[in-house]
Amino acid sequence: MFKTAAVAFATFFATIGPIDVAAMFAALTSSATPEHRRHMAVKGTAIAAGILLVFALIGETLLSHLGISLAALRTAGGILLLLIGIDMVFARSSGGVSTTAAESAEARLKADISVFPLATPLIAGPGAMGAAILLVANAQGDLAHQTVVLMVMLSVVLLTFLALLAATQVQKLLGVTGLQVVTRVFGVLLCALAVQFLFDGIAESGLLPESPTRH
Repeated sequence: MFKTAAVAFATFFATIGPIDVAAMFAALTSSATPEHRRHMAVKGTAIAAGILLVFALIGETLLSHLGISLAALRTAGGILLLLIGIDMVFARSSGGVSTTAAESAEARLKADISVFPLATPLIAGPGAMGAAILLVANAQGDLAHQTVVLMVMLSVVLLTFLALLAATQVQKLLGVTGLQVVTRVFGVLLCALAVQFLFDGIAESGLLPESPTRH
């Protein structure tokens, strides 16, 4: 159970990136009043939580109807998370966990960024959605483990909300160097988890011949 929680926390913290989201939120809402920023933070995190819950609860069923196996999901999820992890390690902007340059430019012109780009793709981005489906599916129908994954996911969303409320202070406290250190540490962890998902998916697919049994 603890292992499930630890893996889920590392994965969601890396794919959602509460500190990175807070820094982006501070930059995009620099001219907003404190009340408006608080309203956008509440609305954005609530919508993001709803999106992630939907993907976590029905994602595997949807994929099964499309004929996508758990092995394929693990392999594809591993590749996606690995690409995101590599970008995090090298401190590069990734469309999987952040906005593109065009999306950021559009967001600066909006008075309310709670739905776009805060709820999605900053919080509930492709990486977080994929992780939600993958981790719940990885529990293989074990209700206790699935509940742990969902609780950890919502906990990271709550942590993101708290970071948004203190966005300016977080940005000033950590600075650019501090933000990149945190991002790189979780990027390394995410890469390791992604490779493990890849190994599990390939092994489960039956593509590799089984090792002969030693007597």
